[in-house]
Amino acid sequence: MRAVAIHVLCFFLGFAGIAQAETSGSRSADSRSFNQILASHTLRVGVFLAEPYVMRDAAGKWSGSEIDIANRLSRDMGIGVEFRQYPAWDQLVPALQRGDIDIIISGFSITPQRALQVYFSTPYATSGVGIATNTKLTSGYSSLDSLNRPDVAIGVVGGTVAEQVARDIFAKAGIKTFDSESKAEEALVKGLLHAYVASEPAPRFMALRHPKDIDVPVSKPLVATREAFAVRRGDNEFINFLNAWVAARDADAWLPSTHKYWFESLSWQNKGAAQ
Repeated sequence: MRAVAIHVLCFFLGFAGIAQAETSGSRSADSRSFNQILASHTLRVGVFLAEPYVMRDAAGKWSGSEIDIANRLSRDMGIGVEFRQYPAWDQLVPALQRGDIDIIISGFSITPQRALQVYFSTPYATSGVGIATNTKLTSGYSSLDSLNRPDVAIGVVGGTVAEQVARDIFAKAGIKTFDSESKAEEALVKGLLHAYVASEPAPRFMALRHPKDIDVPVSKPLVATREAFAVRRGDNEFINFLNAWVAARDADAWLPSTHKYWFESLSWQNKGAAQ
């Protein structure tokens, strides 16, 4: 376990250099200022499907923690909301830079590399990157270090913070990327993966759904993260409003109660959006 801690430390120290980043603060032709967003009466929100953050049923109805947050945010702004779903996590920032969306609200973790591309608000939630393992394939493993070898397959959703965590901590393992959490979960249940690394509470929820096939080997996350709103670089008025909104909704306990509803049980599966 000591080796894992060292890898995590290296991850944080080296995160700023893991990818090429767009450092320009210039606006694209389609980007809208905060006042223009208010005048349009619609907040365009970029999202990526991942329960319980963002979900959509067969009828097209949205639900999830980030959906509740976006709805409350837009209501407090006095405007409507339009959700724009992207099939891959790494498409969110380019969409924001192009001006296709006004804001990312999708369990988006603060990282130094991302801060070169977007402006972050103060965090509105604390989470982390956890791990779920296939019970049969890892029954003889004594520690997380046992997963760090070439004959081990570890799944991640491509373009996420979890992917970078997995590649850093389990550098010797085979990292397999998926374009959705559901596909990775299916592979883990079938025994095609030894483990799956993802933002919490996905690993814990997988273990609750498949108690015979999936286990959560450690109680604490591999790496703690903080989620925040992301807007285009240079939009200080929007960031000022978002920071004030987070402070107000935290003070009146709306944010903590919403987080508790979506992340501490599976009761939402039959009840829908939090009130």
